[in-house]
Amino acid sequence: MPPLRVFVTDDEAPARRKLLRFLREEPEAVVVGEASNGPDTVVAVQETKPDLLFLDIQMIGMDGFEVVAALETVFLPRIVFVTAHDEYAVRALDIHAFGYLLKPFDQARFAKVLLDARRVQTAESLNGLRQLLQEVRPLRQPRLLVEENGRGTLLALNQIDWVESDRNYLKLYVGNQTYTVRGTIESIEGKLDPEHFLRINRKSLVRIDFIRELQKWSHGEYQVTLKSGQTLMWTRRYVDRQSTLLCKL
Repeated sequence: MPPLRVFVTDDEAPARRKLLRFLREEPEAVVVGEASNGPDTVVAVQETKPDLLFLDIQMIGMDGFEVVAALETVFLPRIVFVTAHDEYAVRALDIHAFGYLLKPFDQARFAKVLLDARRVQTAESLNGLRQLLQEVRPLRQPRLLVEENGRGTLLALNQIDWVESDRNYLKLYVGNQTYTVRGTIESIEGKLDPEHFLRINRKSLVRIDFIRELQKWSHGEYQVTLKSGQTLMWTRRYVDRQSTLLCKL
């Protein structure tokens, strides 16, 4: 049996290197390419025509589901989705019986998923993939146009860690990246899901699961420590606005 030809896409370099390392240790698999974003993946997969694609779901600009939609009409290999924390996506993948790797994953989990992925792609599995795309499309997060190295890209709002207002501009902190866009804190607050984002003062709002620690401060305020190590103040005015939420944190 010829080796399984594999392509790897992940916008996080450490995760991509991990997948490539595990694949190099598989004698019946050969890597035919790698990419760090959706558009490059679409072009390269059409050129290399791999048997299997390890595909990150959460990517800035063009996510994994958009890659699948773009490939569907040209060349669609078998797919193993890779995801960090998208609970809805994991439930959808389970329902439709698609292979996935949940970060962080170990070599044992990788090997099992790779073994399962050797199955021949059938018309039934392709129909299941189309159903999956139809299911996730209505719940996709809204996006914001940002610039990176002189190029425009669409940033999924649920990827933002925290936001800082600076006069008529906003600084959006996303992992190790910082994007500056024109706008007000009120304008972006209205676009973010209040179940997942918290306005803590006049100039700042944060993603709730990016908060590492809350420490009581004077006058009913809190010092907020983010997972990045940044500290911000949750002022009393905004504490009072979110008193119900505070009980859940």
